[in-house]
Amino acid sequence: MTGAGGRSSPTGEAGPLQGRRLYFVGIGGSGLSAYANAARALGAEVRGWDVRDTIFMRTLAGIPVDVGGEPSPPAGWQVIVSSAHRHRILGTPRADFLAELVAARPSIVVGGAHGKTTTASMIAFVLAETGNDPSWIIGGVVPQLGGNAGVGEGWLVVEGDESDRSIGALRPQIAVLTNVELDHHATYASESELQSFFDAWLATVPQVVRSVELEPVTLELAVPGTHNRQNAAAALAALELAGVERADAEAAIVRFAGVGRRFELVGKAAGVAVYDDYGHNPTELAVTLRTARERTRGRLIAVYQPHVYERTRHLYRELGEALGLADMAIVTEITGARDLPRRGVSGKLVVDALPAHVRAGWAPSLDDAAGLALAWARPGDLVVTFGVGEPWKIAQSIVAGLPQ
Repeated sequence: MTGAGGRSSPTGEAGPLQGRRLYFVGIGGSGLSAYANAARALGAEVRGWDVRDTIFMRTLAGIPVDVGGEPSPPAGWQVIVSSAHRHRILGTPRADFLAELVAARPSIVVGGAHGKTTTASMIAFVLAETGNDPSWIIGGVVPQLGGNAGVGEGWLVVEGDESDRSIGALRPQIAVLTNVELDHHATYASESELQSFFDAWLATVPQVVRSVELEPVTLELAVPGTHNRQNAAAALAALELAGVERADAEAAIVRFAGVGRRFELVGKAAGVAVYDDYGHNPTELAVTLRTARERTRGRLIAVYQPHVYERTRHLYRELGEALGLADMAIVTEITGARDLPRRGVSGKLVVDALPAHVRAGWAPSLDDAAGLALAWARPGDLVVTFGVGEPWKIAQSIVAGLPQ
């Protein structure tokens, strides 16, 4: 098995993408960085571009990446373009490229509003631990697997994306639906439309797991929270369909230690614990804050970087309510490469929607947010930074700024 940094096919022979030159536009994203790593492991020559440095670029060691300006692929290279950058350059949609990979081998695709990264990671981890040599393309870094993508001889495990309907083009042998909740208001007019979309996709898949039909596992997992017990239930059901004995799968899944940026401990200093989490919608914020509350006797400080103007416009009240589970909440300005700014829509909407009992902080920039969190934090507190963009930088700045 070749992990995220791998450069050859698992057999040592020419990979199925040997001879192709691929230029990934948006390579710093959670999904496209995984596609790029998988393409390299499958034999392609890979380069890429993104607007700015991201945490996922750490997985791209050895891949030339252009940062800033506009994408400029070398002559003769095929462009694979993220949906966030389709206005910049013509190329093969990333959805079409992923569909090509899924169609080429037996695959398991995980979709849903929440938990799909963790559930897909659990499946890939157990397959690896039980000797089934999987490939995986996942929108998060899995330390136990060596990255966000890898190539083996067995099942391909993929995290699908409903935000642009691209998951609907995938034709796996097994599909897992974690849950359904409207989170992409620019794509779906209602939750009913989203449910109909998923139902139509699942009708094309031979074997389907719906997490809502399962009870959470009672196993003692290494990852906290009821939501992870539900994720494990879906993962185990999919693994059974893939031919893994239940007892073997359970013995492995309890060793799964999690995914980067999923309630990930960034550091502790001066009695303050600082975590970072990818959560960006109300349900995800609430679930993680409840888990965090169980981990501290001190105060809980949430720092949130909103993502996407349309989501913030529709959900600012619910976002404020979810952040109300913390004792203090700091909100930054919106980051959004996916849609254009809208008049009157800013992170301030979320601040104004916070419950009265919560100490509220408006910090437009990441530096402002880190500085305010440092001013508020005291021994015994737990801080969680949230968001799709760069809140991990806030978390790192807080740890660095605390007395050592």
